[in-house]
Amino acid sequence: MKLTIEYYALLKEQRGCSSEFWETSASNPAALYDELKAQHGFSLDRSALKVAVNEDFAEWDQSLQEADTVVFIPPVAGG
Repeated sequence: MKLTIEYYALLKEQRGCSSEFWETSASNPAALYDELKAQHGFSLDRSALKVAVNEDFAEWDQSLQEADTVVFIPPVAGG
């Protein structure tokens, strides 16, 4: 299935872009992040992130559907 992936903060920096289209067979955000982490070398573990699907916070085991937008949200440092 084809998904839109959005990145913020450290993930955006590490990926070098804020969004991309991604074709995957991952059935949920956990499997998707593991795939992306292996492909792009992300340094953050899943436990440090929140995930949203189609603009709503989601569980890591939520089923993904064709054309979903998935956002991985890292911790944000403030000052």
